[in-house]
Amino acid sequence: EPGSNEEIESFCSINFGVTFPMMDKVNVNGDNEDPVYAYLKSQKKSLMMSRIKWNFEKFLIAKDGTVYERYASTTTPEHIAKDVEKLLAA
Repeated sequence: EPGSNEEIESFCSINFGVTFPMMDKVNVNGDNEDPVYAYLKSQKKSLMMSRIKWNFEKFLIAKDGTVYERYASTTTPEHIAKDVEKLLAA
């Protein structure tokens, strides 16, 4: 994502009405990857590799902190909602 954290926050606020807290931009692959993403990827590798391939790749974390599932950037929120409901019912 181009731009500084402040520029991204301003863009999202103006264009999408975002008012919730946003995480800072971090590296998700490579030598300087954020430790959170290193852990998430180590727990659920994608079909092709452990690298995050594209924006909006998603991870679902269970109540106990385990990584339940990893979703491609093309996965719809409706598909993820079914898994969230399953985890909440457990």
